[in-house]
Amino acid sequence: GKNSWPELLGTNGDHAASVIERENSRVDAMVILDGTPVTGDFRCDRVRVRVDRNRIVVQVPTTG
Repeated sequence: GKNSWPELLGTNGDHAASVIERENSRVDAMVILDGTPVTGDFRCDRVRVRVDRNRIVVQVPTTG
């Protein structure tokens, strides 16, 4: 399945999360504010969608 979504950079985070979950049904997309502390574990079934205060994606979403 797909594991990187560079085309979602700069888009709305909630929209991005729904696109990710539609394109790869094995992952859970989580929208988080950029800079929020997160666990360092790698999980191939997780995509963190990092957004700014306006909920715009600020980093290419990838699995991990």
